[in-house]
Amino acid sequence: MRFILSFVFILTISYPLTAQNINTRLKKELDSIYVLDQKYRELMSLAQKPKSADSLAKIYKVEKQNLSGHLWSLQSGVDESNMERVEAIVKQYGYPGESLVGTPTNEAVFYVIQHSEKIDEYLPLVEKAATQKQLPFHLFAMMKDRHLMQNEQEQIYGTQASGFSALNKSTGKAEWVWIIWPISDPANVNKRRKEAGFDQTVEENAKRLGVDYKILTVEEVNKMKLR
Repeated sequence: MRFILSFVFILTISYPLTAQNINTRLKKELDSIYVLDQKYRELMSLAQKPKSADSLAKIYKVEKQNLSGHLWSLQSGVDESNMERVEAIVKQYGYPGESLVGTPTNEAVFYVIQHSEKIDEYLPLVEKAATQKQLPFHLFAMMKDRHLMQNEQEQIYGTQASGFSALNKSTGKAEWVWIIWPISDPANVNKRRKEAGFDQTVEENAKRLGVDYKILTVEEVNKMKLR
């Protein structure tokens, strides 16, 4: 009985100690940063719907045809400010992962970096956080894919889509097309996706993104692009 009581006592004091390890001030700041990271991106999604676009154009006092560009300009300013603050946070704490700020706040810094031009610089940091289980591994997989795509290399997990102007052979006119960026070893991509923690196949993910999935090489994509 003495052993059981002692064990119960240990359990009762262990949770508060774990909770005390969370940096609540940093958690609140990162939660606010994440909200800002998504703010105009969510509005840009709404702007694709005619009725929402009309309302947003009135709110922001811009012509409807200029709405997306205006929202993107606002988001770009926020992204720059967010990245500046995130770099200071990383310098002080390293990657603020689950043990420091809890979940899902541990994803905030990932999204800010993912939306920046500094993926190459911070990819090793994000990889380390993922391998140490401070960040979901599938998020690192997304960043790795974006890094590869931006460097015109085949992605691994099929998470990234790319849009560009291409010639429509039927009409002879230029049109904007979306593709799933070329994937290394596409026959086994769904196995890799499952191992990384994705719950959708590459085909399902393409459908979610509104893209018709086709297996392509980087060389084929470069030939499709209008220079």
